[in-house]
Amino acid sequence: MLQKMKLEWLSNIRGDVLAGLVVALALIPEAIAFSIIAGVDPKVGLYASFCIAVVIAIVGGRPGMISAATGAMALLMVTLVKDHGLQYLLAATLLTGVFQIVAGYLKLGGLMRFVSRSVVTGFVNALAILIFMAQLPELTNATWHVYAMTAAGLGIIYLFPYFPVIGKTVPSPLVCIVVLTAVALFLGLDIRTVGDMGQLPDTLPVFLWPEVPLNLDTLMIILPYSIALAVVGLLESMMTATIVDDLTDTKSDRNQECKGQGIANIGAGLMGGMAGCAMIGQSIINVKSGGRGRLSTFLAGVFLIIMIVFLDDWLKQIPMAALVAVMVMVSIGTFSWSSIRDLKKNPLSSNIVMIATVIVVVATHNLALGVLVGVLLATLFFANKIGRFMVVKPEQIDGDVRVYQVAGQVFFASSEQFIESFDFKEAVDKVVIDLTHAHFWDITAVSSLDKVVIRFRREGAEVEVIGMSEATETIVDKFGVHNDAGEVEKLMAGH
Repeated sequence: MLQKMKLEWLSNIRGDVLAGLVVALALIPEAIAFSIIAGVDPKVGLYASFCIAVVIAIVGGRPGMISAATGAMALLMVTLVKDHGLQYLLAATLLTGVFQIVAGYLKLGGLMRFVSRSVVTGFVNALAILIFMAQLPELTNATWHVYAMTAAGLGIIYLFPYFPVIGKTVPSPLVCIVVLTAVALFLGLDIRTVGDMGQLPDTLPVFLWPEVPLNLDTLMIILPYSIALAVVGLLESMMTATIVDDLTDTKSDRNQECKGQGIANIGAGLMGGMAGCAMIGQSIINVKSGGRGRLSTFLAGVFLIIMIVFLDDWLKQIPMAALVAVMVMVSIGTFSWSSIRDLKKNPLSSNIVMIATVIVVVATHNLALGVLVGVLLATLFFANKIGRFMVVKPEQIDGDVRVYQVAGQVFFASSEQFIESFDFKEAVDKVVIDLTHAHFWDITAVSSLDKVVIRFRREGAEVEVIGMSEATETIVDKFGVHNDAGEVEKLMAGH
């Protein structure tokens, strides 16, 4: 246990400290922007980012992943805040945390194995596009100074790592922010800064129990929002964990991450913050800046609250162009460029799933909806593909006996093909259905076997089913009715 704590907290101190500082700076404008989206005061998003980052570092299941207030969650809060106010949002945040903790104990994190690689790639590409699009307002109708500063920031980010020694020691996004801030102050440039985004809080967060009636009416108001927030938060967190797993070549504990996200959101709700989840952009900034352990996430939250409360005068001077350059770097690094090159060699179904996921996410700004569409499409394509691999081969033993060899997977997608593969009008005394090389998966498949057997018997043939595996025999015995005289009579009467 002690060894694990040392590994997760103290094995990369310098990298985690510097990465945490970069992430804290990148969190500030986004937390303010997400607060504005949700229709609440900027401090709600900033306090949430601080609380969630600190708590998740301690109780989360993925070292090096950044969690805070996010745009995907903020979009779900708009109507609740508009109709009922901030206090109901805080109550919904607490209930969201409870649902996520329950999800962790129910081991729902394991459901990620049903999300195909094409969906993950589509999710990543869509998020990269959304991150880039979020920067466009800062680059629209701006002066040439903004474009020059942004270009200079990108130059620093990509070229600084090539400097001997120091290039590998200090994260280039941090250098970009410091240098561009110094240049803007020295030249007195009139460009947008962090201070123009909104009023920064000047006090530490305090314990705050939501001032709402504790009754059924309140529950009915916040319940649908809490369920939606819990689902979207866990989905985005699980997807981000998958990406960070790939970037760091390590494995995360997804069920513990569910519990951690829940505890973190309860902490945010009790400190006057809104619900949040893992952030793919900031997580990639953290990893690319050298952050690997829990210390980077913890310090991102600590640095954030220190800067907004005690160093706000300095913080307000940071030009937005510097942070735009960092986020553009994130969007470029996040996008899976190989997925474009692989379009020609990947199966058409995989390409459709990936592109559909991208289109839905970008069009709706709803990550959960995009992933849901991708998963459904992937499932349909998979079922169609497996269904085509089922064959029924007729073999003649002698003039009075016909043997049908069934091979493949029989389930809802292939059951109709299974029935159509038999010749019910053939004049034979006996039919043998050999299931040695077949597997029946569901009650639709069993029902199709019942129909085949009963139709042959109606034509006067004796039917024998042989070769069932233990699994197939179990489901056929449980749900099949072709050997039940009473049920057969009912079915026969229906024809």
